[in-house]
Amino acid sequence: MNSVIIYTTNSCPYCVAAKALLNQHALSYQEIDVAQDTQNFQQMMDLTNQRTVPQIIIDGVHIGGHRELSRYFVKSPLKTA
Repeated sequence: MNSVIIYTTNSCPYCVAAKALLNQHALSYQEIDVAQDTQNFQQMMDLTNQRTVPQIIIDGVHIGGHRELSRYFVKSPLKTA
């Protein structure tokens, strides 16, 4: 089982695309909306050194955004349940 966290906002099309990609690979994830919560936003920045969304963390490793997630699946496909 993989631990997946995705930092998002409601208005981000890349967030929607990243979640769709995770769903396509049958991976569950914890979504953390940073739009209205400065504490969540600060947590995301502390973990990733990034200010943009989405930011994806898999098994404690920062993957990056949607583009990096797409590349990640090509390089090392995640094992699903």
